[in-house]
Amino acid sequence: MKKINYLFSALCIVSVTIVSCTKENVIDATDNSSVIASASIDLVNELDVQTGTQVSYDNSTSRKTGKSLTASCAVVTMQTQTTTFPKTYYVDFANGCTTNGITKKGKLKITFSNYVTETGSTMTVERENYYVNGNKVEGTIVYKNTTTTIPQWTRTVTNGKFTDTNGAVYTNSGTHTTKQTAGVSTFTLEDNVYELSNGNHIVTNQNGSKITLTIVEPLIKKFSCDYVSKGQLKVEGTLFNGVIDYGNGDCDNLGTYTQNGIANPFTM
Repeated sequence: MKKINYLFSALCIVSVTIVSCTKENVIDATDNSSVIASASIDLVNELDVQTGTQVSYDNSTSRKTGKSLTASCAVVTMQTQTTTFPKTYYVDFANGCTTNGITKKGKLKITFSNYVTETGSTMTVERENYYVNGNKVEGTIVYKNTTTTIPQWTRTVTNGKFTDTNGAVYTNSGTHTTKQTAGVSTFTLEDNVYELSNGNHIVTNQNGSKITLTIVEPLIKKFSCDYVSKGQLKVEGTLFNGVIDYGNGDCDNLGTYTQNGIANPFTM
């Protein structure tokens, strides 16, 4: 997904632009912080699901080609050596592991009931003293295969908690539906393309104010790209009523936030 450190800066720039345009669009710092946290939480969740998918692939007997997570600075170990499911792995980023500009530290505990490609299987991701670019991330993700014909999963987040570098705390939960639209017939991850077709994420700040990001146009995510390359999110909150647009399919770091008819391009 989008690189978190870039997104924080981009949305801060967007908020400043909006405030300067018109008095009617003044956004208080609390609500703006919730928007930034909401987008960042969704991005971390997608990054963690992608890590779990890579761990499953790295340990699959059907693996043929492609990059391995263990080739990065993360250390992957199995909790108990076994050839049968369930299987639990730890992905240890130690005191700091930077890949593609994103720094993680701490551990992910990832438990598989079966291979993620098997209908009915679940992948459960838990965070242990886990940080992404200095922001502490807690909570559990359950990624369940609900395939009937087209490969499909639901991603459900529970007990989510995001503490930013300033100490602000945001609780969160949400569910998204993900479909694989390309790369199904190959034994590599690099040609996989995913479509997040529906769902939302609700974030509540420490003052009790809520903000919701809802998919209104499917988000397109290529495994080989760090960025969502297409799609739209509706942003709703006490003082927010706009849309984030990720572009027309190019693998770039460009996006646009539009509110009250005012389009604000930004760079992730």
